[in-house]
Amino acid sequence: MKINEFYDKAYLWILDKGPSFLLGIIILIVGFWLIKTLSKYMSAHMVRKEIDPSLTPFLLSLTITVLRVLLIIAGMQIIGIQMTVFAALIGAVGVAAGLALSGTLQNFASGVLILLLKPFHVGDNILAQGQEGTVTAIKIFYTIITTFDNRKVVVPNSKLSNEVIINISGSGSRRLDIELKFSNAIDFKEVKKIIGGILNNAQNALKSPERRIGVSSIEPDGYKVMVNVWINAHGFIDTKMAVQEQIMESLKSSGLKLPGM
Repeated sequence: MKINEFYDKAYLWILDKGPSFLLGIIILIVGFWLIKTLSKYMSAHMVRKEIDPSLTPFLLSLTITVLRVLLIIAGMQIIGIQMTVFAALIGAVGVAAGLALSGTLQNFASGVLILLLKPFHVGDNILAQGQEGTVTAIKIFYTIITTFDNRKVVVPNSKLSNEVIINISGSGSRRLDIELKFSNAIDFKEVKKIIGGILNNAQNALKSPERRIGVSSIEPDGYKVMVNVWINAHGFIDTKMAVQEQIMESLKSSGLKLPGM
């Protein structure tokens, strides 16, 4: 008798819940297949869009995980499993995690924005948070800057996304400004000729944009000459020192002396 009752209940459950259960299983199978197909498409699309390689795996993993969780929840709802307790538990855990990891999540979001918007790249020279140096790595949560005196500085990405960043080498070239003072007895045309010759022979001194050599100010005891020349951003300091040394030596050898020389 008990066996018959069991079979009757099982039969009624199959009639009542069977279609929903079968539909839920089918949706899960088809859903997982669609997510797998979407994963392959997203991966190829990110490669075509040249999204940063350090960001691609994370975005794929995050997207696929979220879709799978949503699919499982939808499947459980269709099957008839009540999700009220699970939803409340997930919500409570989410709030607690959000409060505990607010700073970390901010750094993460900033890292994603930096990798997507690319205000600077690895190898760029930047000035940020009072630190000037070369970007050696861009991570999800932080960026590493190696200063010109070889200090390794780790900067949280939230600081970089919310503050001013000067990308020193982002344009490929920088303008070198040199100001020199001469007495009124020295002919400016001769000064301009000598400096112009130096710039024509200087390594890494660019022909374009156009160079400028002119009188920047006139004073009672002399005048000042401003030299503007564009050079490669990388190696700026080395080129600056080399050009200034050549100007000084050429002025000495020509007999045109700077004050104090």
